[in-house]
Amino acid sequence: MSDIIQTDLPAFARNRINLASAGLGAVGLSASDEFFAPLERMLSDAPAVFYPDRYDDNGKWMDGWESRRKRGPGHDHAIIRLAVPGVIYGFDVDTSHFTGNYPPAFSIEGCRTEGDPDGTTEWTEIQRQAALGPSSHHFFPCDNGLVWTHLRLNIYPDGGIARLRVYGEPWRDWSKVASGEEVDLASALNGGRVVAFSDAHYGSLHRVLSPGRGINMGDGWETRRRREPGNDWLIVQLGHPGIIKRIVVDTAHYKGNYPDRCSLDGADLGNAAGDLSRMIVTSSMFWSQILPEHKLSMDAVHEFGAADIVQSGPVSHVRLNIYPDGGISRLRIFGTIR
Repeated sequence: MSDIIQTDLPAFARNRINLASAGLGAVGLSASDEFFAPLERMLSDAPAVFYPDRYDDNGKWMDGWESRRKRGPGHDHAIIRLAVPGVIYGFDVDTSHFTGNYPPAFSIEGCRTEGDPDGTTEWTEIQRQAALGPSSHHFFPCDNGLVWTHLRLNIYPDGGIARLRVYGEPWRDWSKVASGEEVDLASALNGGRVVAFSDAHYGSLHRVLSPGRGINMGDGWETRRRREPGNDWLIVQLGHPGIIKRIVVDTAHYKGNYPDRCSLDGADLGNAAGDLSRMIVTSSMFWSQILPEHKLSMDAVHEFGAADIVQSGPVSHVRLNIYPDGGISRLRIFGTIR
């Protein structure tokens, strides 16, 4: 969301993950029409771009999903499989760069199904029809509290959407995790999320909890060059409290800008394990040490196991400290749930 100042975002867009992120595994399954621009572009993580002089065989190249001009009854729609089942807290329907070709209105339906939806699937309206404008972000809260696996985006009657972002909380049936099974408690797909950080000048902060390795230096968390005493840090709320067994810090693609060292602290905040609050940031300075300072190296996977970890019990939050600054591609916190 680097195209909007963070303080201008509603709480759900600041504090929740994008369940419709292609980088997390969301997929555009089908569209009634994608003549001018394919559905897959609408799920891209990067902000939409505009190239004034770029055209393809079908006309103007647009960064998003765009249908042709409808000449009959009805409206266009697209079906999206979310990256993971989740509870939705809000939407951003982004029409950036669509000025004379945006849809005047939209609505969203959802379903929860084991496989992909078919002709027999029952859809439930979760965002009623609402107006859209040109080249703007349109934020809409959602508070039904139910778990959804797929969405159907309806546009009336046709046009283009640059990005659809679906902010929510991944849902997982933790009762099915076997006793002693190691799980990446920090993974965004398991509900892990960054709730605070000292600086995130470069890169894409929330990608630090995404699956896979970073694809380039912009696919991770990187701070500006520190010109004052201290060090940079970020705080992660785990998807489920647990006892940490392994920690992975990946500096993929960070070569002249990786941190010299890292350490990890943690705490079990119990009922306070909710949205970001000043208490969490302040209390993190006094959390128990889990991983003492360890040296890091460029463009490498660093795994810390039982011989490196010191802790006395389960934690719900962790604070990754980097010294003094730099870039981290991925953070993994493997543990067993309590």
